[in-house]
Amino acid sequence: MSGLLLRLAGPLQSWGERSAFTPVRETASFPTRSALVGMFAAAQGVARGDTAGLKKYEQVRLTVRVDRPGTLLEDYHTVGGGFPKERTAATSGGSNKDAAVITRRQYLSDAVFVVAVTAPDDLTAQLGAALRRPYWAPYLGRRSCPPDEPFLLRQHVDDPENELLTGVPLTAPEPRDTAVETLKVQFLRERPLAQGGPGAAADVIEVNDMPVSFAPHGRAHTGRRLYRTVEPVSRTLAGPQRTLLTRLIDYTHAEEPA
Repeated sequence: MSGLLLRLAGPLQSWGERSAFTPVRETASFPTRSALVGMFAAAQGVARGDTAGLKKYEQVRLTVRVDRPGTLLEDYHTVGGGFPKERTAATSGGSNKDAAVITRRQYLSDAVFVVAVTAPDDLTAQLGAALRRPYWAPYLGRRSCPPDEPFLLRQHVDDPENELLTGVPLTAPEPRDTAVETLKVQFLRERPLAQGGPGAAADVIEVNDMPVSFAPHGRAHTGRRLYRTVEPVSRTLAGPQRTLLTRLIDYTHAEEPA
């Protein structure tokens, strides 16, 4: 097993928790497994209707470090106004709305997440190559939300979860108090930490974002369990915000060839 590291940052991102069209399109407070698996599949050119092609991603384990949770933003939208009926929004019965549909869409503004993707070595290599040169471009939950660079921080890491604790620069200012050696950072894990370890106490949350099918008219998901922890991270990963981009680029370029 090995893995890679992604940094999900940008002006806006939105991680939908429901596939059904609702008046308010909500966002989760963290990247969903459905969205990340969709990103991997898109990068590899897997078609939406290829349910069998999703099976390999069941081997992937995701760990999310929440560098900055972002601010919730709600945007006002209208769909289909001023058009003939046949060009307005469709209904479930096969007709059209014949009027503008008003929706509100939620986003996370200025959020930053770092994701450790752990998988068998051959799948890690495939994902790394695909994300470096994707078939379809990645986005942060919606096509209108492109990621900042650097996006793919490391293409091959022996222990990507440990890198979140010890290696990846943190989007947070370094504490002014020199006696403070660690910062408390939130993590979302798909398996619990060993009892007695730092940050082992966890909030257990249930989410319905395990993708079964991305078919346009047959999307399906199942549930999974997440363990939300607050863990100590070395202060050396933080630093002045003016040097953050330089530190991220240096970290990315320091990767040894796999």
